[in-house]
Amino acid sequence: MNTSYPSIFNDVIGPVMRGPSSSHCAAAVRIGRMVRDLMDGQIDNVLVEFDPQGSLATTHTSQGSDMGLFAGLLGWDTTDERLLGSADALREAGINVTIKVTPIEAEHPNTYKMTVSNSRESHTLVAISTGGGIIEVTRIDGVRVSLAGDYFETLVFIGSGGEELLEHLKANIRADEIALLGDDAAQFIEIKSQGFLTREAVSALRSKFEILSIKQVAPVLPVLSHREMKVPFITSAEMLEYNRDKNLDLGELAIHYECARGALTSEQAREKMAGILDIMQAGVRLGLAGTHYADRILGYQSGNFRTQMEDHRLIDGGVLNQIIMDTTALMESKSAMGLIVAAPTAGSCGGLPGACIGAANAMGLSSDELTRSMLAGGMIGVFIAAHATFAAEVGGCQAECGAGSGMAAAALVTLAGGTTLQAVNAASMALQNVLGMVCDPVANRVEVPCLGKNVLAASNALACANMALAGFDPVIPLDEVIETMDAVGKMLPSALRCTGYGGLSVTKTAKEIEKRLAQKS
Repeated sequence: MNTSYPSIFNDVIGPVMRGPSSSHCAAAVRIGRMVRDLMDGQIDNVLVEFDPQGSLATTHTSQGSDMGLFAGLLGWDTTDERLLGSADALREAGINVTIKVTPIEAEHPNTYKMTVSNSRESHTLVAISTGGGIIEVTRIDGVRVSLAGDYFETLVFIGSGGEELLEHLKANIRADEIALLGDDAAQFIEIKSQGFLTREAVSALRSKFEILSIKQVAPVLPVLSHREMKVPFITSAEMLEYNRDKNLDLGELAIHYECARGALTSEQAREKMAGILDIMQAGVRLGLAGTHYADRILGYQSGNFRTQMEDHRLIDGGVLNQIIMDTTALMESKSAMGLIVAAPTAGSCGGLPGACIGAANAMGLSSDELTRSMLAGGMIGVFIAAHATFAAEVGGCQAECGAGSGMAAAALVTLAGGTTLQAVNAASMALQNVLGMVCDPVANRVEVPCLGKNVLAASNALACANMALAGFDPVIPLDEVIETMDAVGKMLPSALRCTGYGGLSVTKTAKEIEKRLAQKS
C-alpha cells in the first residue's frame, strides 16, 4: 500500500488553473516551468517525445498538453490568461519545438521525454503527470531522480569530487535532504530544502570545488513538503480510531491532517480553502452568465436550465436541480478557458463544488459551513490519492468523476451536520456505485461525456449522502472500496482510459465531430 502523504491543496483540491485537463494542461505547465529552471531560463531548442502506447500520443494537442507545456517553458503559471496563445508566444521568443511520437519505453501513460538545449548546454529530462496536475520528474540526463515540485531543489553538477562535496554540504548547510546521484557519466548532488542556497553559499562552493553548474528549480506546488512531515492518519480506519475520543466532524479532521502535513496553522488551512471556494463560486457565476469558445463541442446550456427551473418547467428536483445547474455552469467555465479549480481534476471540476455550492445555496448555509464541507471532501480525496489514483489514464473516469462523487458525498453529509462516520459511509457507497466508469472523451475534448458524468457524480453524491444520514449500511468499508477502485482501474483496457481508442470516442458521430473541429482549428 502506498504510504505517501498527499496534501489537500496540492493533490486533491487544486490546482487553480485554466484549460481543459489538469493531468494534461496544468501538469504540463508545471513540467515546463521546471525545465525552464533547469536551463536557467535560456532555451533555444526543445524535442518532446511521447510514447505511441501512452495517452499523450493522441491527446497532447486537444487536451492542452502542448498549450500548457509551451506556457511553462515561457515561465507562465497555470492561471495565466495568455495560456491559449502560448504557441505563438513561444515562437516569438525564438524557442524551436519539435514533437515526436516514438517508442521511449515509457513507464507511465502520461510520460514526457524532453531534450532541451541552448548554445552552452543540453539536458534530457523525463517527467510524468500522475493525475490532477501532480507531476514527478523521474530522470535528468539519464539519472533517476524524484522531483515533485514540493521543495526548493538545488542541483549541483560536478566533474569530480562528489563524495567530498557531499560531506561538505551536509556539514555546512541546512536542508531536508542531500544526495549524490548518478555516476561518472552524469553526476550531480540534489538538495531539497525550504529555500535556495544564498549567493554567499554558492560563491563559497564554487571557490572550493570543481563545479560545472548549479541549477535552482523552484517549487510548483502551493504546499511544501518537509523533513519532519508526519500525519495523524492516512486511511479512513486510522482516522476513525483517531477520532474515537474527539468527536470531530470530517472538516475538522481535515484541518488536523493538513496542518500536520503542510506545517500550516488551522487558520491558514481555512483561509486557503475559503480562497479556493471563492474561485469556484466565481466559476459558477461565469458559467451562468454565458460562455463562448470556438474549439468546443457544447455551447452555453446552463443559463437555459436556470430559466426553465425558475419558470417551473422542469420536474421538481428540489436541491438536485440547483446542483445540476451549478455543476453544469462550472463545466462550461472550464470548457471556455475560465479560471477553475481541479477537484480533484479539471475533468471532474464540477461534481464536488457543484454539489456543495448548490446544496449550500438551497439550504441557506454560511460560507464557513461551506468551507468546512469542502475540507471534508478534501479529506476523502487524500485517502484516494494515497491509495489509488486521480488519473483517468491509469484508472478510467472512476478515478476522476468517481473520486469526485465520493468526496462530494462526504462533503454533503458534513454540510448537513452529519457525523464523521456517516460521511465516510456516504463516500464508500458513492464510490461503490461508480466502479468501472470508463474515460472515453468525444473528439479528445474534456466535454462529452464528461459533463454528464460530473452531473452523475453530484447526483450520486446527494443520494448517498442522504442514505448515509438515514443510517444505510455501506457494507464494504471505504478503505477496501478505494483499494478495489485502484485494482478495477488497472483491469480496464487502455482503450477505455482516456486514449480516445474506445467507448463513445470511436462512435460515428464522435469521429464526425472530431473531423469538424480539426477543420475549424
